[in-house]
Amino acid sequence: MQSPPTATATLSVTPEASAPSFKLLPWLQRNRQQLALPVMFVAALIWFSWQAPGFLSGDNLTNVSRQSVYLLIVALGQLIVLICGGLDLSVGAVVSLTSVVSATVMAAVYAAMPDSPGLAIAAGLLSGVIIALLVGVINGIGATWFKIPPFMMTLGLSSVLFGITLLVSGGVPIYGLPPELGQIFGYGQFAGMPIPSLVALLLVVLTYVLLEWSRFGRHLYATGGNARAAELSGVNTTSVTIIAFVLSSLMAMLAGILLTARLDTGESNIGASLPLESIAACVIAGVSLAGGQGRTFTVLIGTLLIMLVQNGLNLMQVGAYAQTMSIGAILIFAMALSRH
Repeated sequence: MQSPPTATATLSVTPEASAPSFKLLPWLQRNRQQLALPVMFVAALIWFSWQAPGFLSGDNLTNVSRQSVYLLIVALGQLIVLICGGLDLSVGAVVSLTSVVSATVMAAVYAAMPDSPGLAIAAGLLSGVIIALLVGVINGIGATWFKIPPFMMTLGLSSVLFGITLLVSGGVPIYGLPPELGQIFGYGQFAGMPIPSLVALLLVVLTYVLLEWSRFGRHLYATGGNARAAELSGVNTTSVTIIAFVLSSLMAMLAGILLTARLDTGESNIGASLPLESIAACVIAGVSLAGGQGRTFTVLIGTLLIMLVQNGLNLMQVGAYAQTMSIGAILIFAMALSRH
């Protein structure tokens, strides 16, 4: 006897039902930190081009690029320390102390040997390098050997360095520098580009190679991501941390020398705003304060954003106090976006 045929049910699925639907709000929520920097950058360009006359002119944008050099150099050093899981609040004091001490040394050597300006400049650079190495090693040893939190270590040393700066300078500018310093490192050009800008671009490339292509860069990210796991993997986290602080101090020293050359004088207060601004440039760029995260080129964009805001507010004739408030507000906004 033949059994009756069984009916089979078929389920038809429409393409609309099978394809996952794209939802904008969840996507924005997941990618808010990556979107923060380009959104703020474009918003700043639109706002200031509307409110500030001459903001998008070629001369003004060239001026912004020149002004960004010094903050960018300091921010690159801050990036290295932040990736390592630290924080360097002494960068401003290093800039000021380097400016004062190197200017004092250069003025003294130039006064003794006016026919040897190159020797005077070299002596000033050497004094700056010595300061940077000492400060970086002290910060690194304090954070590793003595387990002092980097925030407190660098904040305390910053106060010490600022006191030394005032003792050396007496609170007054230091003059008598070789004219060649400003002619070369302040306003000099090579292949049509300002030498300070070339120095900054070279440091951007070197920092990128160091972080992305070197063994030290891998150890740096590992130390910042999980120091205990990095140690178990054979990474000497103490050496990595000390080197990170030394590199940060060397970057700050270079910024101090270039600022001294531009101003043609040693100043004790030129680095006062750089700790906050360098941290803001990194945090806006998505660098994690917990360590293990950060990229070189995003810090470049974050630095340009801060300088664009300051320049736009200047063109709008907004006071310096309001500019400081705006940088703090941007930092808070970026931190809020980075929270999950």
